[in-house]
Amino acid sequence: MFIGNKHFDLKNSAYVCGILNVTPDSFSDGGRYDNIDAALFHTEEMIKDGAALIDIGGESTRPGYTMISDEEEIERVVPVISAVKTRFDIPVSLDTYKAGVAAAGIAAGADLINDIWGLMYNTHTSDNGNLYSPMAELLAKTGLPCCLMHNRKSAEYDDFLSDYLDDNRKIIDCALGHGISGDKIILDPGVGFAKSLEQNLTAINTVDKLCALGYPVLLGTSRKSVVGLTLDLPKNERVEGTVATSVIGLMRGASIFRVHDVKENYRALKMAAAVIGKSFDA
Repeated sequence: MFIGNKHFDLKNSAYVCGILNVTPDSFSDGGRYDNIDAALFHTEEMIKDGAALIDIGGESTRPGYTMISDEEEIERVVPVISAVKTRFDIPVSLDTYKAGVAAAGIAAGADLINDIWGLMYNTHTSDNGNLYSPMAELLAKTGLPCCLMHNRKSAEYDDFLSDYLDDNRKIIDCALGHGISGDKIILDPGVGFAKSLEQNLTAINTVDKLCALGYPVLLGTSRKSVVGLTLDLPKNERVEGTVATSVIGLMRGASIFRVHDVKENYRALKMAAAVIGKSFDA
């Protein structure tokens, strides 16, 4: 898969995606990188530490977050996307579930759209009875690759694993039905979203079942509550727990690891990849 001008061999290799939150209220690093200079400095750090992709987000999605308007989100992310693309030769992902924000980000140079609602935000049933997704239509039109995350409005399941995999099949069907090419799709188990602690642990431990749907998988567990609750640690002490989940994800078949702490995850993943005989790229 090409993301920007870089080829990602998501079948045989693994990559680290560095998180760049340009929000004042993100759960882990809110306000630290919400100006251009700080954002560029942190991007440079992450690239040196091994990031192959930078994921830029302009709206916090922590539990209880406050939704902002498309205009405010665009004002936050577009200047940073433009600056990063001008300064560095690295693919940029835009973390948004809003088609309007995605369109503005793509115009500014975003190479991938990372959608935490897996195309399901602001959908409706069309006259012919099919599900219509503005984000899916945009992605099909632009041909950009996308990361589609599993999410629900509430953590209510009859049988978690079965329902979770069925939800992912519906996401795939929505993407393909709108004309998104199958080789442009990455799946994300959605750790920390509409899942209990036990369900989050299951989602991490069954990455191989998600991979079995036929698409590469991005795993994002960085500093999340699944780590904090399991280890009884605050968000600034969850590096080791995150690293452990990343390594398990690699061994289960995940290809991209979205993290705050690039250096630690990169080194652990590179070591684990060497042990299991998998290629690892920066």
